[in-house]
Amino acid sequence: MTCIEVNGLTKEYGSVRAVDRVTFTVEPGRVTGFLGPNGAGKSTAMRLVLGLSRPTSGTATVGGRSFAGLGQPLRHVGPLLDAQAAHGSRTARDHLLVLCAANRIPAVRAGEVLEETGLAGVARRRVRTFSLGMRQRLGIAAALLGDPGVLMLDEPSNGLDPEGIVWIRGLLRRLAAEGRTVLVSSHLMSETASYADHLLVLGKGRLLADSPMRAFIDAHVQPRVRLRTTEPERLRSVLLRAGYEPEPGEDGRMTVPGARAARLGPLAAGENLPVLELADDEATLEQAYLALTADETQFAAAPSAPAQEV
Repeated sequence: MTCIEVNGLTKEYGSVRAVDRVTFTVEPGRVTGFLGPNGAGKSTAMRLVLGLSRPTSGTATVGGRSFAGLGQPLRHVGPLLDAQAAHGSRTARDHLLVLCAANRIPAVRAGEVLEETGLAGVARRRVRTFSLGMRQRLGIAAALLGDPGVLMLDEPSNGLDPEGIVWIRGLLRRLAAEGRTVLVSSHLMSETASYADHLLVLGKGRLLADSPMRAFIDAHVQPRVRLRTTEPERLRSVLLRAGYEPEPGEDGRMTVPGARAARLGPLAAGENLPVLELADDEATLEQAYLALTADETQFAAAPSAPAQEV
């Protein structure tokens, strides 16, 4: 099985260290989300893996070989770094046929991936007439062209309409289910949460996290439970005795930090307390990501000033 292996990878531009001794492995059979603020080093790291830039030190291999050592590389790795890379004067089909010829891929694959990405009906249109979403689909078609075991996609949802976003989610899951290695860089937390199994998080060039997604969220956001009862004072006393610190709300509602519904339900039942609402307040990937990267953001906007009454 083909892995992406990065070991001690470092890239310096003058006095700036864009990637700082990063080590990780992207395993097959799962979608790995690649996250980090602007300037964190994600794109630089992907370019280093793809041989588009030379590392200052360290190594990056695909299936144990450097990208430069792969014969017909599109048969091994399907990259999407820039949806604008296709020559605007070529048709979509011709763009893919050129890639087929360069990588000894049967020409029939051009039609197959155009069909798979929803572009068969515009195959003979020039790329310069394409919208951003159509160019994005063409970039994904190019990545799929050689039926590679490894996919490296930078912001694949960019420019896609709602139907396209649903389609890309299913595509990524299917590729992983087929045993392929799938690395997806994105700034869209809700989208990443919908398809990723594992996460790599960079900040200022350093690896901040390498973790399954659920474990990552649980590690950075405290669990909470929402409760509602007709006897809030008695429930509050029970929770305090059990070591919790409930936060009161309106109409008998309260929030209990550090708790799980599976624990509080039996606790309330044991005291014969009526419970009208009991639910885990599920933490989100966005909350966990922001908690981790709060001090790693290079380009943060100033807080908006409150609107002044006229």
